[in-house]
Amino acid sequence: MSPLAQVFAVIAALIHVLFFVMESVLFSQPKVWKRFGLKSQSDADVAKPIMLNQGFYNLFLALGVFVGVALVHTASVASGVAAVMFGCACMLLAALVLVTSNRRFFTASIVQGLLPLLAIVLVAV
Repeated sequence: MSPLAQVFAVIAALIHVLFFVMESVLFSQPKVWKRFGLKSQSDADVAKPIMLNQGFYNLFLALGVFVGVALVHTASVASGVAAVMFGCACMLLAALVLVTSNRRFFTASIVQGLLPLLAIVLVAV
């Protein structure tokens, strides 16, 4: 796995850790829930349990990529590459679901999916 693919994968994972922090830790703050298109505190209160769960999904994907990159630097290179590819593929597919569910999330889907896509392409070529 090329160093550049690893860099893209790690940055994508770090972005997903940021998503975790926003969705699972800071979601109650108006400046955060407004970024998700919510209009009121009561809407945010209803969405909070769902966002908590979503944040942890993002954290787990990031952890899978981090573990995969670490494994690439051990005797378990193939396992590491598989873990990175799986994590990045999940991130990319989630970005596609995001943009197809609502076109106003186009920019967010680019942020979520571009780096995992670049990592996948670099591993595949």
